[in-house]
Amino acid sequence: MTAGDPREHDIVLLGATGFTGGLTAEYLVRHAPAGLRWALAGRNTAKLEAVRDRLAEIDPATAELPLLHADSADPASLADVAASTKVVITTVGPYLEHGEPLVAACAEAGTDYVDLTGEPEFVDRMYLAHHATAERTGARIVHACGFDSIPHDLGALFTVQQLDASGPVRLRGVVRSAGTFSGGTFHSALGQFSRARQMRSAMQERRRVEPRPEGRRVRAVGGKPHRDDVLGYWLLPMPTIDPFIVARSAAALPAYGPDFSYSHYAGTKTLRYAVGGAAGVAGIFGAAQVPPLRRFLLTKVPQGEGPDPERRARSWFTVDFVGESGGRTVHTRVSGGDPGYDETAKMLAESALCLALDDNPVTAGQVTTAQAMGDHLLARLQAAGMRFEVVE
Repeated sequence: MTAGDPREHDIVLLGATGFTGGLTAEYLVRHAPAGLRWALAGRNTAKLEAVRDRLAEIDPATAELPLLHADSADPASLADVAASTKVVITTVGPYLEHGEPLVAACAEAGTDYVDLTGEPEFVDRMYLAHHATAERTGARIVHACGFDSIPHDLGALFTVQQLDASGPVRLRGVVRSAGTFSGGTFHSALGQFSRARQMRSAMQERRRVEPRPEGRRVRAVGGKPHRDDVLGYWLLPMPTIDPFIVARSAAALPAYGPDFSYSHYAGTKTLRYAVGGAAGVAGIFGAAQVPPLRRFLLTKVPQGEGPDPERRARSWFTVDFVGESGGRTVHTRVSGGDPGYDETAKMLAESALCLALDDNPVTAGQVTTAQAMGDHLLARLQAAGMRFEVVE
């Protein structure tokens, strides 16, 4: 948005023909600042035109929104898109299947990149393959910019700031929600469950090459099912990407202290629901190991579709954090509306706007939201209606 900017666009959105991508496009129409230069990209021009027509009903000015050709099977098209913009948003998953060519194009072009992935194997493999290139070109590759993992990553940062600790920090995050998960999230999770061995291999390979913070200790701790005396919930460890993202932020930022650990849980009010949740996760994990069962489950939760606005309006989420350091305990909470769709679209769009427009810390390579944007993104999300608060 500055005179003489060599990039034609500030933001390009890939995936607007899907459900979550469409919500992200609508969020940008309603909330992007005047003068933002943005465009839609995809394989099917007719579908992109239909999305643009729908957006023009919200704001007639978007009737002239540029449409770009981008196909994961055509690296040249992705290179052209990456070279044309400051930031690329992609909602096209599962990312392990479709994501790498775009990450490669952005890393090579020095273009910032944000996605919605919650796939640990994908994130680790992108670090191994493209982190060094992105560091060289100045690209910021920021994965997990939706419900995975912004409430947890920025919530942990917010909590650490309240502690202002100089000694060891023990932090736990507890998720509760009432909402429908997206079909894309389910497909990604099932794919990761079916690739447990490959996921461990990618994680181990990354650990061998990734630098560790000097003079500091940082770790994600699995934890065990138990009742939390501070929150009053039964806690069930969650097998998600979130604790790894939090730990990487802690490794990058000295504010997390000399000895930091994080545990991540789902919280329920009764033991019965905790047991049921554990059985459900175990059942899905087991089914993912059997190809016919996995294919059957995938047909039951299609991608690209989602609940209507009324149902989304009834959805909500909270993430409670309990931080302990030097005999002091702090309880904070991140909360918002529909986690799987509306809030995810908001978080993704605000992440892209933050990278494109704000004066963020100087970073490059594969970085987390806390590391790349920190307080700037926190302020954006608070202004957009997400709550970050200290609970008395």
